[in-house]
Amino acid sequence: MGNQDIFSLIHSRYNSFTNTEKKVADYILENIKDVIYMSITDLADECNVGESSVFRFCKTMDLKGYQEFKIMLAHSITLDNETPQLSSAITMQDTIAELSSKVLSSNVHALTETYNLLSESDIAHAVECMINAQRIHFFGVGSSLMTAMEAKNKFMRITNKTECSVDSHLQIMSAALMSEQDVAVLISYSGSTKDTIEVAKVAKERGAKIISITRFAKSPLTSFADITLLCGANEGPLQGGSLSAKISQLYLLDLLYLEYFKKTNKESVHNKELTAQAVIEKMF
Repeated sequence: MGNQDIFSLIHSRYNSFTNTEKKVADYILENIKDVIYMSITDLADECNVGESSVFRFCKTMDLKGYQEFKIMLAHSITLDNETPQLSSAITMQDTIAELSSKVLSSNVHALTETYNLLSESDIAHAVECMINAQRIHFFGVGSSLMTAMEAKNKFMRITNKTECSVDSHLQIMSAALMSEQDVAVLISYSGSTKDTIEVAKVAKERGAKIISITRFAKSPLTSFADITLLCGANEGPLQGGSLSAKISQLYLLDLLYLEYFKKTNKESVHNKELTAQAVIEKMF
């Protein structure tokens, strides 16, 4: 694609688009800044078309798919902007003092938005499912795998029924052996990660309860979820793995952990003492 921007590409291919693809193109050109933070499902809904139509629109422009389109869109917005941006608010010209303030603001904003998106009944239902589960499997790939591992590390201090596989092949095998007694907690910022959706599909077929932690209420992942917990961080396609997204996910997991601890107080206190005692030997 070289340095060609997405707007030139859309205009140059416009006449070869189907009527449905033109609807998608028109919406994008009119709502550039919004589209960059939309899931494929969000964009399809706004254009009143199916997800497959958005995907075909990307393929007509010789792009691999929606994520490549969003990366190209982000590059194009940067080319249009005289001040190169590292994220939605941070620029190359910022001093350390300005960086400190902006990073703090973005993290506080992400947490506040996550708090505002909370549903008490969903948290209560998720914790009830986890308490009643035989096994709790945490799943994620890439940056979200780090969050899943952190969740496993936290919960294993109070219960021995958590699992987290680090390899996508091992994850799908774990999902294939799940049952109606198990809970799968799937973490994915976009809700559009192929490996995670594949795990969700297999776990669903096995009858497991599925809790998704994601940014978008409508995404391919949430169609498999029994409970969806939304994190409130805006992450552009060039800011993959942003800490504000991770902090939002960890906030939700902390909430699940503390409510779980409260509801299983006697057992959790006992296990916490055992695991704390076990690591004392590792310290001076």
